[in-house]
Amino acid sequence: MVKRFVKNYTFPLILLGSIIIGSIIGLIFKDKAMVLEPLGQLFVNMLFVIVVPLVFSTIAGSIANMSSLKRLGKIFKYMLIIFIITSFIAGVFMLLGVLLFKPSGNIVLDYDYVNETISFKDQIVSMLTVSDFGNLLSKSNMLPLIIFSIIFGFSTRLCKEEGKVVGKFLISLSKVMLKMIKLIMYYAPIGLCAYFASLVGTYGPELIGSYAKAFILYLVMAFLYYVIFYSLYAYMSYRKKGVKLFYHHVLLSTITSLGTCSSLASLPANMKTCEDMDLPKDVSEVVLPIGATIHMEGSSMASILKIAFLFSIFGRSFSSPSEIIIALVVAVLSGVVMSGIPGGGLIGEMLIVSLYHFPVTAFPIIATIGWLVDAPATCINVVGDIPSTMLISRLVDDESVS
Repeated sequence: MVKRFVKNYTFPLILLGSIIIGSIIGLIFKDKAMVLEPLGQLFVNMLFVIVVPLVFSTIAGSIANMSSLKRLGKIFKYMLIIFIITSFIAGVFMLLGVLLFKPSGNIVLDYDYVNETISFKDQIVSMLTVSDFGNLLSKSNMLPLIIFSIIFGFSTRLCKEEGKVVGKFLISLSKVMLKMIKLIMYYAPIGLCAYFASLVGTYGPELIGSYAKAFILYLVMAFLYYVIFYSLYAYMSYRKKGVKLFYHHVLLSTITSLGTCSSLASLPANMKTCEDMDLPKDVSEVVLPIGATIHMEGSSMASILKIAFLFSIFGRSFSSPSEIIIALVVAVLSGVVMSGIPGGGLIGEMLIVSLYHFPVTAFPIIATIGWLVDAPATCINVVGDIPSTMLISRLVDDESVS
């Protein structure tokens, strides 16, 4: 467990250390630390350049190379509704938290925001589509790119033999893009150190306090969600016996998820937990592996926190119905769709920045939020698959647990 902990947390700790060092440099040198800003901007620009081919190749490639569309249909039939509902509930729950408690304190960063007055229906159209293919090749149109990639992937899959060449190319391209991200991330400690040195040098210690407040808010909301909603789902499945079963066996999955910070690494623990609970194998052996990749309630909650944090830190009001609806859509996408895509967290953060028209400097700000809440978010992601399995078991067989 210790070796796995070190393996999974070494690089995040290095990144956190670089942020701390950069913040200290900013506190000491103040405005003079702005000389480091170009080094931070280099890192941000490299990530933005790679995001379009990454999104297209990973989404389209994953769909194009599915082994069986019939199997996919069965998976959607039994799990998609529950996965979407639970991710939506997680997003709504965090939304209540950020509306009641401002997640970033009183600090406000300066930037030029043009508030264009357009109708809600025009917002929907522009959010989902673009008028020219060339516009897809822009980080400003992430959701249309995602939709195009999904349709392209299905079209490739439906071409059968003729589409296999394209499908293999997409998979190869996605692997190349992910390798490029790994190479770019070697520069991340330097880039983040420089970026936060200039940021803290400009705005002072208030920014560090804002991150602490956001982290504490997430911890509290994650704990409450764990206790309230997982108890509710277990009760809906098998009444009081379900709640007792859940809390009697869930400790292994909870500790493993916090120790490994990985949904996939926690899958064996989840499988053993469901086996000890006597849940039907034909359900758990399908739901848990898929849930480990496309069911992330903790990521839904984190998406809402990131959006609210950006609105707060850039001095914008997060209150209009359209903004809240878009936030919940992003939360569900983050929890059900993008969680199953390599680099999905990066895609989700890019989507937030582009949908709400934040400046490019917003990306490392919310990426840091993601790193800070990674452990509790992973815990919610992992443990959430257990009550979902209980609910699905109840739906397919009322006598699953005797």
